[in-house]
Amino acid sequence: MKQSTNQFLKPITTKVNSFGNIEIGGCDLISLADKYETPLYVIDETTLRTICNDYKQAFSKYPKTHIMYASKALCTSAIAKIIDSEGLGFDTVSGGEIYTVYKAGANMSKVLFNGNNKSYDELELVLDLNVGRISVDNFFELSLLNEIAQSKNKIADILLRITPGIECHTHEYIQTGHLDSKFGFDLTQIDSAVELIQNEYKNLKLHGLHAHIGSQIFETSIFPDEIEIMAKEIARLDAKFGIKLNEINIGGGLGVKYTDKDAPPSTYEIGEIIINKLNDVIKRYNIEPPELFLEPGRSIISTSGVTLYTIGSSKQVPKGKKYVSIDGGMADNPRPSLYQAEYYAEIANKKDTNESETVTIAGRFCESGDILINSIDLPMLDEGDIICVYNTGAYNYSMASNYNRVQKPAMVLVNNGQSEIIIQRETLEDIIAHDIIPERLKK
Repeated sequence: MKQSTNQFLKPITTKVNSFGNIEIGGCDLISLADKYETPLYVIDETTLRTICNDYKQAFSKYPKTHIMYASKALCTSAIAKIIDSEGLGFDTVSGGEIYTVYKAGANMSKVLFNGNNKSYDELELVLDLNVGRISVDNFFELSLLNEIAQSKNKIADILLRITPGIECHTHEYIQTGHLDSKFGFDLTQIDSAVELIQNEYKNLKLHGLHAHIGSQIFETSIFPDEIEIMAKEIARLDAKFGIKLNEINIGGGLGVKYTDKDAPPSTYEIGEIIINKLNDVIKRYNIEPPELFLEPGRSIISTSGVTLYTIGSSKQVPKGKKYVSIDGGMADNPRPSLYQAEYYAEIANKKDTNESETVTIAGRFCESGDILINSIDLPMLDEGDIICVYNTGAYNYSMASNYNRVQKPAMVLVNNGQSEIIIQRETLEDIIAHDIIPERLKK
């Protein structure tokens, strides 16, 4: 089976140049660190566009496929512009994500709004911007959305998000499809929801079902199991209510290669499995071939991103670990602290060095748990060396914080030897920009 970009540990343009430095997108990482400072997020445009095309090719045999980038993985104006130019839609989960893709010029008919507790203002925004689909998560939202749509004299095009009762073997915090989940309608609640839509909520139009199993999925059986349940429900709802649902959204979650021990399936393997299963259930349940929607996020953006840090202090624990500290950590990449996530890294400026040592990469933040990488073999390190952590495109900047009142890093896009800022580094003035001292305290 053909490899796809999500199976690579590094951006596809990564190489060692004549100076012995790592280069990505034709840009020397040491030069990037000098020019833009560190910590620095770097996104390789070639890798990003390649994975978009991997997905399009992998599902080309089912022409009713719609690939919608899960914006929560990384949502910036420039990234949205690139994704839109590749013809993908967007799965969004907040008013901020919706507004970002809207201002980037995305086709809003190819946007879905998802989430378990959407606000009144967000639902208003969705209807005002003519977002293509709203995935309704619960009975409260059904009522609220109908009320808002009625006030605007509009019909809201919706999917019902369901919990199909499937668990994937990933971290419990990123499982979403099992029965004990905060997301979606239980299968026993679908009929009540459909009855409300048919009989009371006249400003809602139901098009299909939506489910999402989880994230960083390596199991190839998960998606066929999900499709089986959804197709069976569509056939059952047609028989019981005479309702013809023609859309199936199976979510996303395909994994990526963070370390050498990770072995995610390729988009091509997943594409073949999903299409074969879809064709099977279409025949067995005698349903019309549905529009198929997928929501890859991590597997679209993760591999294209790296983070650069500068090595600072170090500490050798007697008869213990050697800690090497960097100028970033859990505020710009909280995943190791949250999920015990693992990463692979290299020193960008010592690729021709043979001597190595085993070190633990520690962050700069005031938490003992701020450890980026436990026990990694790297060249002998000096203060000022640049470390490149791979596969940080997803859920790094999007989950970043100002913990310890530290400014968020800049982000650059690299392509064909050019680097361009797509997110400015925060300043100290940015940190206090929204602070207000009441007048009584100034006296």
